[in-house]
Amino acid sequence: MAPPILLLQDIMLTIGGKPLLEGANLSVSQGERICLVGRNGSGKSTLLKIAAALLEKDGGTRFFQPDATVRYLPQEPDLAGFPTVLSYVEAGLGPNDDEYRAGYLLHELGLTGQEDPAHLSGGEARRAALARVLAPEPDLLFLDEPTNHLDLPAIEWLESELASLRSALVLISHDRRFLQNLSRATVWLDRGRTRKLDRGFGEFEAWRDKLLEEEETQRHKLDRLIVNEEHWVRHGVSGRRKRNMGRMDRLADLRTERRDARKSVGDVKLTVSEGRTSGKLVVEVENVTKAYDERAIVKDFSLRVLRGDRLGVVGQNGAGKTTLLNLITGTLEPDEGHVRLGASLEMATLDQSRKALKPDWILKDALTNGGGDFVEINGEKKHVIGYMKDFLFAPEQARTPISRLSGGERGRLMLARAMSLPSNFLVLDEPTNDLDLETLDLLQEMIADYKGTVIVVSHDRDFLDRVATSLLVAEGDGKWVEYAGGYSDMVAQRGHGISNTAPTTQKTKAGPAKALAPIAPVASKKEKLSFKHKHALETLPGKIADMQAKQALLQEKLAEPGLYTRDPAAFDKASKLLADAEKQTATWEEEWLKLEMLREELEG
Repeated sequence: MAPPILLLQDIMLTIGGKPLLEGANLSVSQGERICLVGRNGSGKSTLLKIAAALLEKDGGTRFFQPDATVRYLPQEPDLAGFPTVLSYVEAGLGPNDDEYRAGYLLHELGLTGQEDPAHLSGGEARRAALARVLAPEPDLLFLDEPTNHLDLPAIEWLESELASLRSALVLISHDRRFLQNLSRATVWLDRGRTRKLDRGFGEFEAWRDKLLEEEETQRHKLDRLIVNEEHWVRHGVSGRRKRNMGRMDRLADLRTERRDARKSVGDVKLTVSEGRTSGKLVVEVENVTKAYDERAIVKDFSLRVLRGDRLGVVGQNGAGKTTLLNLITGTLEPDEGHVRLGASLEMATLDQSRKALKPDWILKDALTNGGGDFVEINGEKKHVIGYMKDFLFAPEQARTPISRLSGGERGRLMLARAMSLPSNFLVLDEPTNDLDLETLDLLQEMIADYKGTVIVVSHDRDFLDRVATSLLVAEGDGKWVEYAGGYSDMVAQRGHGISNTAPTTQKTKAGPAKALAPIAPVASKKEKLSFKHKHALETLPGKIADMQAKQALLQEKLAEPGLYTRDPAAFDKASKLLADAEKQTATWEEEWLKLEMLREELEG
């Protein structure tokens, strides 16, 4: 058996006098796909930086194969010092790497390579950083929140690209679907230590819950032992008039063990402050049109939102999701058509930019709007410290400036503010940003139990599958279409996701959207196809044919008379398999076409 590429053993790290890592381990072998999971603040990013030799550990050992190549994607990439995006990406290539791949990846990610790094948006910087770490096709790839700031088409493209790599992967992400589709093993970082499950993320949560239940059972047994020993101390010692020092020492040890046992971090307690019941009709939109600089954002759009609906909004970055949201809620006037809001609406909003948080606020003032020490929830006053604890803030953080909170803490704070307002209409713009998986679970439960109406903009496919009753999808050129069900239902109805291709235009802070520049000059540096491209050209036609045959069999199965009535589960399973097969076929066909065009260009 080949030795691992990377081996971390008994890693120790203390920050600010508080132990963060207490004997963490990580082993990565060739081609392994690992997701690293844990609560916000558990030390996942820190462990990844130690693994990438970017942070010094206090104790433990780190072994890395000397001839192996590694690339690390940070949460906040730094592009400073490079004149163009292409130069930044090419700087990450090794002497034997394919130079064409840098331009190819930038093109796939919707960038030309000629952008000024100083003028990139957060999403564009993330795309450039992804191109830089993917271009060399390293032996080991560390990715810290790779889907942050990416829209759904880019996330689905990245998923496909990573699946095709031979590199070993270690992923940190809060995107469940992304982890489920890519991981083959799961490492759980909890209370400074790691535990590994040799299965993908799809089976992690059941395994984690079982371990926590066993831990709670052991803690209960320990508590009973302490009670028994205390009973003996009170009654047995006095009866015999002498001490059994061994039992007294045992009691002291048990108490120490109980005191030092670090329980798992508690869950966020999400309770929404509900207002009056709204009317049956919440929003009616009729023939609304909105355009900017002759570009149609919304064109001839109509919609009815009824009480209790959970409406998701999805689309590419720049498609106009936030504009559509503002039109639906009446905060933006349309150019044509009209919007009618229902009776007795009490709206609470959460914006993705966190603009409602003033940087000079302290945490306590952000929750009370500077109005004392209490928060009112459903007509009952609750002390702000108790409310902070519900959202996993420590009492000593009450006077912490907002500017010093992490992204995850700001996300929880925005949720806490939104939930404290009386409402019957929740409007959530990217509520899942920076939230850990456990908090996402509770947010989903809260939305499910909420008696009012919810509109949510999100790029999280799993979240939309769990909460949405219908989706509004940007189809391009100002057209928006509503599909019943969640994201997977929409894919089954459309036959594909939001987009099978990367965006064809890009927009930076420096100016308006520009057409993608041709990347032929980059390709001309390469006189022949790489081995990987040649292999793909030879094998893709066979894969496509096999997948088309699979589609035909599934279509025959679905065409069986009475299948849905006789076996609904089999019908649903076949429908999902058919949608997946069609998506994979389209991806392979597109890949083959691009490679064939490249071959003709290089040979002709």
